[in-house]
Amino acid sequence: MDYRRKTVVASVAGLTLEGMDIMFISFAMSMIIAQFHIDMVAGGLISSITNLGMLAGGVIFGILADKFGRVKIFTYTILLFAIGTALTGLAENIEQVYIFRFIAGLGAGGEYGIGMALVAEAWPKNKQGRASSYVSVGAQYGVILAALLSAIILPSWGWRGLFFTGLVPVIFAFIVRKKLDESPEWLKTQNKKQLVPREWKLKQLFATPRTSVTTIALAIMATVQIAGYNGLMIWLPSMLQQSQGLSVSNSALWTISTAAGMIAGMLTFGHFIDRFGMKRSYGIFLFASAVAVFLYAYASGSAGLLIGGAIVGFFSNGMFAGYGALISSFYSVEIRSTATNTIFNFGRALGGLSPILVGYILQHANVTAAMGYLALLYCISFIAMISLKKGKTTEVQDISLSKAV
Repeated sequence: MDYRRKTVVASVAGLTLEGMDIMFISFAMSMIIAQFHIDMVAGGLISSITNLGMLAGGVIFGILADKFGRVKIFTYTILLFAIGTALTGLAENIEQVYIFRFIAGLGAGGEYGIGMALVAEAWPKNKQGRASSYVSVGAQYGVILAALLSAIILPSWGWRGLFFTGLVPVIFAFIVRKKLDESPEWLKTQNKKQLVPREWKLKQLFATPRTSVTTIALAIMATVQIAGYNGLMIWLPSMLQQSQGLSVSNSALWTISTAAGMIAGMLTFGHFIDRFGMKRSYGIFLFASAVAVFLYAYASGSAGLLIGGAIVGFFSNGMFAGYGALISSFYSVEIRSTATNTIFNFGRALGGLSPILVGYILQHANVTAAMGYLALLYCISFIAMISLKKGKTTEVQDISLSKAV
């Protein structure tokens, strides 16, 4: 297997295990609430704390990966979220669950950007879109894997047994460390290190006005991506049960059709990027997402809901596949992992709050208003996308080199 394929396989596996880890909470939530006699707000806080851990881990491990190497730090992030997941199974109270989920979040947040940086540095520009899409689908594989494991383990061994399986990624981390070589592009930058003065990595994301606009625009787009996904997947099944009178089994069928649409959208979007370019691809999908989400509020009938759900998933979450390639394309190797992790995990932390607002809208208005809010988010992301300048913001690297000379 050549190096390019190895980076994809390692990154797909990493994101699959991360997605599995995150979804364990969803499947085990009712048991955890019953075990520790907490209310739903305290239960929901588990997810919020995990997202905060992801943001912190994204920043910390992104910086470390840019300084010490992609593969080495990548394996450490996998070990950390594996340990955090297993420790969750040993928690004796809800406070310990919060602590262990924060630890797991630290590792999960670091893993995403490093894996994407590895792929971006291994693949040529005209194939980075599809490579990024292959990796992004890994999160959906993780959802499926978590569902299968939950169905097998929860009835017999309970929620603690489910989290103990989180130790499996330790084996994967060992294999990656032995089989995957360091990024050649990152290694090249180490030879130039003596020419570049040390700077605080996060500061470089705002080194010039252009870089600042790019960083803010990408953060807005990442936030909308996560907010739209969470708003749809968390609330739509219950929306449909209330507004359309769907049974729980039918709403589950809707979830499957929407997830299938998402996977197809991701794979398609990767090819769109390679053929039409970043801005045009995001422009098409963002506009289509706004229209599809808004019109979906008026869908009716089982066929209309299933097909409409698949279309909404195709466009709204298909874009997820491009963020690794998109963010990586705007930053030089020296800060690429830091930028990808920080920007996308900022979106995770802020966008993860979207279900709260969607719930408020549903409580005080109706489904049409909630879908209108989600459509508006995609319009905001479209405006942010337009502000992005073509080409890579390599002036950060150029400024550092000129200072050294």
